[in-house]
Amino acid sequence: MQLFKEIRLIWKYRELLLQLTSREIKSRYKQSVLGYFWVIFNPLAQMLVMSYAFSTILKVPTNATSNIPYSIFLFTALLPWNLFSNSLSSAASSLISNAGLLTKIYFPRTILPLATILAKIVDFAFASTVLIAYLIWFQIPITLNIFWIIPIFLIQQIFTLGLSLILSVSNLLYRDIQYLLTLALTLWIYITPVFYPADLIPEKARILFQFNPMAVIINAYRQVILGGGSPNFISLGVALLVSITTLQFALSYFKTSEKTLADNV
Repeated sequence: MQLFKEIRLIWKYRELLLQLTSREIKSRYKQSVLGYFWVIFNPLAQMLVMSYAFSTILKVPTNATSNIPYSIFLFTALLPWNLFSNSLSSAASSLISNAGLLTKIYFPRTILPLATILAKIVDFAFASTVLIAYLIWFQIPITLNIFWIIPIFLIQQIFTLGLSLILSVSNLLYRDIQYLLTLALTLWIYITPVFYPADLIPEKARILFQFNPMAVIINAYRQVILGGGSPNFISLGVALLVSITTLQFALSYFKTSEKTLADNV
């Protein structure tokens, strides 16, 4: 199977993957005074501004988790969404920004978008410390169901990697993709329950919700972190199926285009 073959190939070049990931992390805030503080400050500032706008001005309810402060309700969804959107944005330009490597040496090109995703996961880990602090401060009870975060996170990364592979090649061939991606992410966040609870989605639109993996994933995070329960296994199963299908198609598309990547730099 092509997927397992690619995994073995990436494992063979794992040192290069780690070096590229490290370079991505170090170069981002190299000449910044505050450095990695921005990783925490940016989502925190987003959360504070959006919390005021949606909870105080628009008075968006949290429904099933009504006893949870809106700031935590929002932040629980905003963190994984930012990981998703930032990963796609960085991965889309990963082949272009590493044009020199594409024309000089051989290595599995899938490493380039994968390295940008791993770097964003490190950012996500740092930013998550703010959410942990909030949960402790507001004494949100944590149950053993919190461990469902692991498979939820893995499903998210499968879906993200699939889209990243497609976008990285497409953006190399057609530079308009980066602008379309910005527009798509802006619209996508509003059809995903980041600012509002999934309960507010009309019954007729629930079927569309099921086939939006990020909607299912965001809702699952809230269910296990804030609700203390288990995720909806049927919805999560559909999200996993969509994510794996996306990754398989993306890998096939990427490998088909791999031989001509250097010619399009």
